[in-house]
Amino acid sequence: MNLPATDGMTSGTDDNVRIVGIGASAGGLSALELFLKNTLENTSLAYIVVQHLDPVHKGMLPELLQRKTAMPVKEARQGMKIRADHVYVIPPNKELTVQHNCLHLAKPAEPRGMRLPIDVLFSSLAITQGERAIGVVLSGMGSDGSAGLEAIKAVGGLTLAQTPETAEFDSMPISAISAGYVDIVTPADELLDRIIAYTKQETEKGSTLIKPSKKTSSLSNAPLQAITKLMHQKTGHDFSLYKTSTLHRRIERRMIIHNIDSLHAYVNFLKHNAQEIELLFKELLIGVTQFFRDQAVWDYLKDSALPTLLTRRTKPHTFRAWCIGCSTGEEAYSLAIIFTEVIRQIANPKAFSVQIFASDLSPDAIATARRGRYPLSITDHIPQTYLTRYFDRHDDYYQIKQSIRDMVLFAQQDVIIDPPFTKLDLIVCRNLMIYFNTKLQSKLLPLFHYSLRPGGMMLLGSSETIGSFNYLFSAIASKFKLFDRRDNVPIRSSEFMLSSFPPLTYATKEFSVPSPRKPEQPVNSLQSAADHVLLQVYAPAAVVVNQLGDIVYISGRTGKYLEPAAGKANWNFHAMIRESLRAPLYLGLKQAMTQSEPIHLNGLSVQFEEFDYLVDITIQAFQEPKALKELIMVVFHDVDTANKHKRKNKPDLDLAHEAQLQQYRLEIETLREEARASKEELQSSNEELQSTNEELQSTNEELTTSKEEMQSMNEELQTINNELQTKLDDLALAQSDMQNILNSIEIAILFLDQKLNVRRFTERAAKIISLRESDVGRPLSDLTSCLIYPELNDDASEALRTLVFSEKEIPTDDGRWYSIRIMPYRRLDNMIDGVVITMVDISKTKK
Repeated sequence: MNLPATDGMTSGTDDNVRIVGIGASAGGLSALELFLKNTLENTSLAYIVVQHLDPVHKGMLPELLQRKTAMPVKEARQGMKIRADHVYVIPPNKELTVQHNCLHLAKPAEPRGMRLPIDVLFSSLAITQGERAIGVVLSGMGSDGSAGLEAIKAVGGLTLAQTPETAEFDSMPISAISAGYVDIVTPADELLDRIIAYTKQETEKGSTLIKPSKKTSSLSNAPLQAITKLMHQKTGHDFSLYKTSTLHRRIERRMIIHNIDSLHAYVNFLKHNAQEIELLFKELLIGVTQFFRDQAVWDYLKDSALPTLLTRRTKPHTFRAWCIGCSTGEEAYSLAIIFTEVIRQIANPKAFSVQIFASDLSPDAIATARRGRYPLSITDHIPQTYLTRYFDRHDDYYQIKQSIRDMVLFAQQDVIIDPPFTKLDLIVCRNLMIYFNTKLQSKLLPLFHYSLRPGGMMLLGSSETIGSFNYLFSAIASKFKLFDRRDNVPIRSSEFMLSSFPPLTYATKEFSVPSPRKPEQPVNSLQSAADHVLLQVYAPAAVVVNQLGDIVYISGRTGKYLEPAAGKANWNFHAMIRESLRAPLYLGLKQAMTQSEPIHLNGLSVQFEEFDYLVDITIQAFQEPKALKELIMVVFHDVDTANKHKRKNKPDLDLAHEAQLQQYRLEIETLREEARASKEELQSSNEELQSTNEELQSTNEELTTSKEEMQSMNEELQTINNELQTKLDDLALAQSDMQNILNSIEIAILFLDQKLNVRRFTERAAKIISLRESDVGRPLSDLTSCLIYPELNDDASEALRTLVFSEKEIPTDDGRWYSIRIMPYRRLDNMIDGVVITMVDISKTKK
């Protein structure tokens, strides 16, 4: 159905913590950092981050995000309790869901490239958190997150997306926004402020609008009526008979999003913002639907109810069903699938056909239903046999098969005011009337009884009843809310049909269109009258056809030679010509199109009524005048009609006539042979094309799979690249710190590799040993210094070989003294990778 979402749906959470699901992909690291940089403590919010990660690469996301927020950032673990003011990050190669306020990890069911972990998280939040769920979509490629936001919005939660212009990769935000599932669109650094403001205002308002007191109700009645009146003027739909609590709840949600404190202020806001009226209209039409929702109900329909309905219709029959409030079509298609399954199991399935009318108030929902495209996540609700039999798998969606699609007729309809479908065998109206007040329910149930055929059934939602209308319906299965129509029961209110729809006098009437006046005919002269009689009575019968054989003009009486073909009206000459003339005229027309001279066919026999006639036929193709260009005229000349014979006494034909008929027979046989040969060639070509098509299809499937894997890998590599870039920035900063430390101390240091080549040095070392930047990589033995230390290279080699420190006091040629210390260079992994030489000036000590 496509009406207000269920209010107050919260299950699985006992604490006051409110969970914010955050989905990101390529380019998401910077967006996440912007999102978390302004985090506050004591907000009662917990954050779950899902990003597309390489399944075999250890992620660094928790460490990177920890630098941007004071809240603890943890990698999610199985069964971890969700706590307020904490950030939880999905680990690689896992799907993350929320169950009973705890984290649940599972191995992905889909292969790499087809995984939608953000949709999985958002869908679990919609189920467990209900209207308290919050979903955020940040930068990323693809459309992951859109279906999840739809689920959150359907239960009344809050949905947000990063402004596409501020995202490094805008595909995910654009997909969610264009689908109409996003409440707030703003840059990443402002999203958290909007969430906190929303939750704070919602907490302050509490539930006063959901269950208003008598005083509050009386005060808010006038603005509520003003709102419904504005919506009726803008959309043409009347919401005044909807339950007040439902209207208040959905209106309150829009008020909180816009930070409006009172209904009066919201009325003024609506008056000056026509777009907000459309958004409120869509808010009231959020549909909660899925394939085979409440599986036990569909099993009962398949195993018991529908077979019973079939047995009531003994003659060949077209089953008519009406699915009211069909939303995006899942329920209507589910009904079509179940009908198909039941009909397949009967002895004579061709004796029955199905026509399902599916109606909804939302034009967007109807457009989606007609397309019949659904996300890959529907696999959670549809049995695999049905999925294989009734759906076609595409890159990122499932397409309902055309055979099922042809069974369902979708229409935008307001069940409150529009005329109903009638002569129905089944009505499915689930979870629609729970949003209507008692007055409206009492108007619809008699209407449903009127729409059903005798012996029809009605299926309602789990929370709906027939109330006092048990004289119209009897329960078949109370557990599943399935009811039988009571036949031959008088309607207590005889005027219910008149009160069900607006009076016809109020309907907009079309202006009458005056019939066109025929121009006055001029007074017929004697000449025109005589010409008219001569053409109609004495001129030979003739037909003008185009090159395809379609008749464009008929002159005279042609009934002897032409007769309408049985079945659908067909004005083709070859279909209307009498059987005995068909073959020679086909050849004659074909020949006439290739030459300018007329073709004469003499002495042909035609059968009309009880007699056989002889007729001469002339066929002429025209290029001039312009009006007859590329047209062909066929003129019929009757041979002496006095020589007609009754068909039972067939006249003897002369030898010439027999020879001509024999020639026609030979030509027909030749044409048949040519047609047979052409058919065989076409069959061969068709088989080759079929083979080629199968090969191309196989190649296309392989390329599609490769494309999905490459896109997934690309997103994962983007994430890794962002993480590594952050690490590189950290390493560059650390290197700068180390360089500054080395240059700031009073010790000259020289780093050598395992071959005693220069690796790094400080500025003080360059003053003792002649070093420049270009000397990096040169052997120590090639360098000159002011040290009187010819054994320097040998001592360095010995220290590298024995791993024993060497320390000596060495003079310089300018009278200074240095303490030279040579030690092995040991890496963090305890591997020896060269030599470190330190030189400390001890000249003052020596003196």
